Amino acid sequence: IALAWLLHQEAVDAPIVGTTSVEHLEDAVAALEIDLSDSDCEFLEEPYEPVPVNGHE
Repeated sequence: IALAWLLHQEAVDAPIVGTTSVEHLEDAVAALEIDLSDSDCEFLEEPYEPVPVNGHE
């Protein structure tokens, strides 16, 4: 679900996915088949509270 959400973001062209097994790769590829609606994404983003990035000026 997390990867499907990431793929739904306009600013993301291609996420970088590392894996140590074929099973994990298959799971990552399966995210391409998950079709999240805008309301699904809103629900997933609801608890998010942005925090400032430290160390960059």
